[in-house]
Order: sequence, then structure tokens, then C-alpha cells
Amino acid sequence: MSLVPQTVALVAPALIAVFVVAYAAIALEHPLKINKSGSALVGAGLMWTLYALSMGDHHLVGEQLSESLMSTAQIVFFLMGAMTIVEVVDAHNGFEVITSRIKTAKLSTLMWLVGFVTFFLSAILDNLTTTIVMISLMRKLLAKREDRLFFAGIIVIAANSGGAWSPIGDVTTTMLWIGGQITSLAIIQGVLLPSLVSLLVPLAIVSYVLRGRAAVAPAKVASAAGLHTTQFERNLMFFLGLGILVAVPAFKTLTHLPPFLGILFGLGLLWVVGDIVHRRKEDDAKHHFTLVHALSKIDMGSLVFFIGILLAVATLEHTHVLTSLAQWLGQAVGRQDIIVMIIGLASAIVDNVPLVAASMGMYSLEQFPQDHFFWEFLAYCAGTGGSILIIGSAAGVAAMGLEKIQFFWYLKKIGALALVGYLAGAGVYLLQYQLMH
Repeated sequence: MSLVPQTVALVAPALIAVFVVAYAAIALEHPLKINKSGSALVGAGLMWTLYALSMGDHHLVGEQLSESLMSTAQIVFFLMGAMTIVEVVDAHNGFEVITSRIKTAKLSTLMWLVGFVTFFLSAILDNLTTTIVMISLMRKLLAKREDRLFFAGIIVIAANSGGAWSPIGDVTTTMLWIGGQITSLAIIQGVLLPSLVSLLVPLAIVSYVLRGRAAVAPAKVASAAGLHTTQFERNLMFFLGLGILVAVPAFKTLTHLPPFLGILFGLGLLWVVGDIVHRRKEDDAKHHFTLVHALSKIDMGSLVFFIGILLAVATLEHTHVLTSLAQWLGQAVGRQDIIVMIIGLASAIVDNVPLVAASMGMYSLEQFPQDHFFWEFLAYCAGTGGSILIIGSAAGVAAMGLEKIQFFWYLKKIGALALVGYLAGAGVYLLQYQLMH
């Protein structure tokens, strides 16, 4: 067994090299035209293969892989359940419960309204889904593309800010919650105000720029023939779906069972209710509203990406590469708040999922206990820092695709606003922490 640390030390550079290449392929997904999920899976497979071949104790490697797979599966099952619930609500046009109530003639007023709706909706759903819903709404409310681009930028900032303080709002916060680094009540109390400030600052600036301008609505277009739902069905599935998502943190607190079981339990309830509501319809008519159809609509590519990247990061954790990096950062930088802010800024360039996964591997719960300053500030910085560049978050990438936003337009018009908001929110969190502790 004394040879194990030596073999790990020898294979570590190779693992780092594979991870860097895989990460570069993920970051350059669009120029290379290679899906990031494939790059992540190849990277994870190569890294575990190299690690297994270099170790003499195959039983130990198997145990470590099983442990990593268990923690990864919990996140993936939770996301799968949440995404399916959202798809069911959307299939029933449930989001019209919110969108039909947004009516105003002034751009600045509409900006504030959209910002706040996105912020709180993102905390209940997730930042990716909320961005898609709100940008789709903007197409119904705004005719001018220039106006829609500004709104899309604010929606990205609001969705990421709203997701940062909720255990179910952002993938990275969900990872920290499921991993035991944070608890529901503590993350809401600690990060809600800083997240709100990170939205209010850019929102105030943009609404000032747009002051006095009227919102020009697009011309009415006859709706295409298709499947329709009754008001009862829309309201039932909307409130039941959101109720299930909101109830998951309470389920975890009461039962001490992992969140993925709560979300799957809720998914089952939604499935049964949906089948009862549509039981008298013909099979062809009700297929669009079923959970089977919703499961076929969820973004499986993103789920596979999470599996690949989390398993790849796990090898760096088991070989103590992340621990060494944490020690180096501690010596070079020293201050925890600066380290976390650097991680947040880095999440604008690279995906925040592997960054947070790496941080969870770099710093243990023995070093930083549950609800420690480090974990709460990490949830804020990793969640909101991704807004600075349009490729820094899932919400930004979705907006980029939906409205064909150019990278440099976003950098010029929105990036500086997001950075100011990010720094303002970070300052509020640090001040709030000093006053409360």
C-alpha cells in the first residue's frame, strides 16, 4: 500500500492534462462543433481508466467510483425530476397564469416587472427554464429586437441572481445543498439580499437608459391550430407543479431523506393527477400532456454533461489534486473571500458546475462545516458571476440561442452591468456577514 501515493503522484499530471483538454473542448463547443456532453464523457472515461490502471488496489478504485456515482446520481435524478415537472406545466400552458398578468406600456416599468418576476420565478424553477419562459414572453410583448436584447440581458442577470439564493434555483446551489454544504433556510437568509442587490444595480441603470420609451407590442397573429387546455387544467398543473418544487426543501428537512427522493415522489403525484385529469380523453389527444411525453422533452444532453463533468472532477478529488490546489490558493491568496470571488469571476469564463464541483472536492466539511461563510459566499459568487459573460451560465447560453445574441454585444452592453451588480452584491454579503457574526 505504500506504493499507492507514489503511483497517484505519477498519474496526476496525466489526469490534469486530460481534464484540461476535455475542458477546452467543452469551452470551444461551438467552434469545434463537438457537443460538450461527449467531451465530458470522454474526459471522465479516460481519467478513470488512467487512475484504475495506475492503482494496484482495484477494489479501492471501485469503491471510490461507486461513491462518486452515488453523489452524481442524486444530482442528476433531482434535475431530471425538476425538469420533467416544468415540462408538464409548460405542456398545459401553465405559465400563462403568470405571463397573462404582465401588461404595461412603458419599457422601464416593464423592465422592473420582468426583472422581479424572473428573479423569484428562477428561485422556484431554475435559471435555465425561467430564462426560456421569460424570453418567450418578451417575443409576445415587444416588437423591437433592440428592446428584446436588453430585456434578454436583464433576464439572464435576474435568472442567475434568483437561482443563487434558492436550493432549487441553480444547479450549483443545488449541488451544495445535496452535498450537505448548505441548508435551505441558511442559504436563503444569507444570500437573498446580496442576490437581490446584484439584480437591482444593473436593473436601475438599464431602466434609467430606457426611461420615457414606450413598449411597442408586435402585431397580433392568429394562433395555430393545436392542443388546448382548460383554465382548470392550467391552474391545477401550474400550482401543483410549483407546489411540489417548493415542498422539496421541507420534505428534506422533515424526513432527512435526500432531495432527489422528494422530487421523484412529487413527480409520481403529478403523474397520477395528470392521468386522472385526462383519463377520459383519447390516447392521441392526451399524449401531449402525459409525463411520458414530458420525459422525452427534457434536455438529456445537459444531464449527461453533468454526469461526465462530475465524474471527471471526482478523479481529481480522489487523487488529491484538488486538495493540493486548495493549499496553493490558501498560500498564494490567503483570504477566503478573495478566493471565492476569484472562483466567481472564473465562472464567467468556464462553466460554474465543474468549478463548484472542484471547490467541493478542494475543501472538506471538516475544514468548512455546513453553512460556513465559504459555502454561502461560493453559492452567491458562482451563481451570479456567470452573468458577466453570456457563455458563463446555462441561462446565458439559452438566451444566446433564442435571441441570437452576439458575444461581443453582450460583453459591451450587459457584461459591465453584470460585473457591477456582482461586486455590489458581494460587498453587501461581506458587510451583512460582519454585522450578523
